[in-house]
Amino acid sequence: MQRLPITQIVPQLKKILTNQSSAVLIAEPGAGKTTQVPLALLEEPWLEGKKIIMLEPRRLAARSAAQFMARQLGESVGETVGYRVRMDSKTSKATRIEVVTEGILTRMLQHDQALMNVGLLIFDEFHERNIHGDLGLALALQSQEMLREDLRILIMSATIEAAPVAALLHDAPIVHCPGRQFSVESFYIPQTTNSLLEKSVTSVILSCLTNHPGHVLVFLPGVREIRRVARLLESTTAPSNTAIRALYGQLSLAEQDAAIQPEPDGRRKIVLATSIAETSLTIEGVRVVVDSGLMRTEAFSPRSGMSRLTTVKVSKAAADQRKGRAGRTEAGWCYRLWSQEEHDFLKDATTPEIIGSDLAPLVLELATWGVHDPTHLEWLDVPVAQDFSRGVDLLQRLGALNPDGHITEYGRQMVRLGMHPRLAHMMLESMKLGCGPLACRLAALLQERDPYRGNKAIQDCDVTLRMDSIFQWERGAMADIPDSSVDITTMHRILQESRNLQSILHIQGEVKEYTEWYGLLLSFAYPDRIGQNRGNGRFLLTSGRGVELSVSQPLSRSSYMVAAVVDDKGVDGRIMMGALLTEEFLHRYHQSHIKENDQLIWDRELQGVKARRRLTLGAIVIREQPLLKPSPEDISQVLLTGVKVEGLNILPWSKAANQYRERLQFMHITVASDWPNVTEEALLATLDEWLLPSIYGMRNRNDLQRLHLIEVLQQSLTWEQRRQLDVEAPTHLIVPSGSRIPIDYSDPQMPIVSVRLQEMFGLSDTPRIAGGTKRLTLHLLSPAQRPVQVTADLASFWKETYFDVKKDLKGRYPKHFWPDDPLEATPTRRAKPQQHK
Repeated sequence: MQRLPITQIVPQLKKILTNQSSAVLIAEPGAGKTTQVPLALLEEPWLEGKKIIMLEPRRLAARSAAQFMARQLGESVGETVGYRVRMDSKTSKATRIEVVTEGILTRMLQHDQALMNVGLLIFDEFHERNIHGDLGLALALQSQEMLREDLRILIMSATIEAAPVAALLHDAPIVHCPGRQFSVESFYIPQTTNSLLEKSVTSVILSCLTNHPGHVLVFLPGVREIRRVARLLESTTAPSNTAIRALYGQLSLAEQDAAIQPEPDGRRKIVLATSIAETSLTIEGVRVVVDSGLMRTEAFSPRSGMSRLTTVKVSKAAADQRKGRAGRTEAGWCYRLWSQEEHDFLKDATTPEIIGSDLAPLVLELATWGVHDPTHLEWLDVPVAQDFSRGVDLLQRLGALNPDGHITEYGRQMVRLGMHPRLAHMMLESMKLGCGPLACRLAALLQERDPYRGNKAIQDCDVTLRMDSIFQWERGAMADIPDSSVDITTMHRILQESRNLQSILHIQGEVKEYTEWYGLLLSFAYPDRIGQNRGNGRFLLTSGRGVELSVSQPLSRSSYMVAAVVDDKGVDGRIMMGALLTEEFLHRYHQSHIKENDQLIWDRELQGVKARRRLTLGAIVIREQPLLKPSPEDISQVLLTGVKVEGLNILPWSKAANQYRERLQFMHITVASDWPNVTEEALLATLDEWLLPSIYGMRNRNDLQRLHLIEVLQQSLTWEQRRQLDVEAPTHLIVPSGSRIPIDYSDPQMPIVSVRLQEMFGLSDTPRIAGGTKRLTLHLLSPAQRPVQVTADLASFWKETYFDVKKDLKGRYPKHFWPDDPLEATPTRRAKPQQHK
């Protein structure tokens, strides 16, 4: 089967880029190496005197692409073709093609927004959608529009949906390069819930070595799984002529090259790789792919403002990329450790990194560019507004942005370091304190994975342990560090990075191993992760987030600490790495963020106003003491809050006060709406108006009991309303017997008088109130005070119902007076009317 070389597509690209500023190349697997494109375009007239910058999403891919192109020219890397990645570069004055990682492009654009010496920008493997790739393209498009109409942009990918990209490039032409990849047969091997990934993968690898020829490429989520599978393979009866190689980003260049290059003795090879091997790299001789279906990615939690590594399922596009590694030169086989049904439910494509990431670095880059609103640039996916705002908040706290969101001079210094803003701030502050060499090593540690492995990393999360080991390693005292607990490769990278930082920052001098500085330096980088001990290894962070140490350790006893690395799962995140912060350093170096405030709160347990003076740093309270002379006005306002919290029942409502309030509500409903509304909802909503003037000097529930609520409510009435209330809503009704009977206003629509029937003899009609507009409802009672009739029409009762009631009452109360004519009878409070002599 013959592959279609990419060179057959190059003439189309030349023609398009001669006449247009942008193009999209979709080169399917098997179409040939897209790294031939820069070589083919190098002599185009529009490139005269200018470079081609080609972006690769990973350092390994950038070096590999540069090496391939240099070989095509018969040169060494660093001549016509060179590369620049973090901590490594090979270029010269003769270099015309530079392969760079995306962060390098951002630095180039910030240094020269017009990219005056660049004629063509190529974004390779753009489907990976790294945040720096999206940012670099957005900045390049604006540069092209405003400064460099002649700048060409070429997007290359094998799997990305081309139409949205072409639309972003102002309807750029799409060049489709179909591939002729060798067939790859897929096998699905579903895993049970209790099966161990490493054992399943090892079993499949051994089966493949027996049943298929060629090298085996194995995709695993992370370094931990790679090491476990390697140990299992080494302990089995794998063929003796098989080499086991690891491939992941933290390996040294030599180790990465060993995984990619053919074995010198011709042995078969098992390459245990992370997703780094999905694209851009070709490992010759791979005929079998074993795919765990998992990848490890950094997830940002908006809830806590922290990032954590998490293992997720790959997308369909990523799974196809992995499968394609087996069909580069011959037919192959792909073993997927999931079911066909599971495959159908995978996401179509990997979520772009710009969605749900820590955007603080991007915000700082945009501010440096002069953009404060991301919507002013062109994106495939616009940064989420909330994530962008969180980045702005952090940068303002670090002093990189002013309150208006514009970059400060200090922020520009941070950008020049090319580090995450947190670490850049830490480095700049360390230089003021004269501990720059120490900070370089700490920054290098934070940028790498934890050099400690296994139980050692869990049992002691203190940064001090790691830093001590780094210094021992640097001095060559390796015998003091057990090999089983230290990742040698990571340790080498930390030292290499620390030296690189010292070179960039021109930091001289010896390292002072002051362990008390670790927490302070971390607090500069993570001011939102300063934690206060709340017992049992649990800490409250200044951000308000709770974190904890998984096991008891010396750090558990620290009053204050800084949580540099947190696994943000569950209610309280798990501290993976942190350091003690002394109270002296906390007060000395974070004084500008420590706030003194007087706090008055309603304490439900004390049932009173609690007044405290507090020193706070974010959500943590550093010190609290009683506030001796709080303002009476402030106390009154908090007391009102207490009434709202507890409800009106906290006030001393006597029987008379309740009736007074009910009478007011009767007038509000029956007479006129300008009378006060005294329902519970209305009174709670207007406490400032009717209650506040009466509680000056009070501060708790006991004090409130001194209130005379009738007098308090009267303050809301005019003199005329007070007089009218007594006339139209009297407290009592004088009945014919002379008794003074209270009126019940609990239902303002139907005031009630409960009176014995015998006391109403002689009264022909129902009593009225409210200026004669409202009849009272009479509950007529038996001598035993039990209701025998409810009526609001007394005349009808005497005429129609009384005689039936009389028969019943006379039978039950024969000694009482039950006249035949109640209107002519004498009312009485006794069994019979009193005889007058």
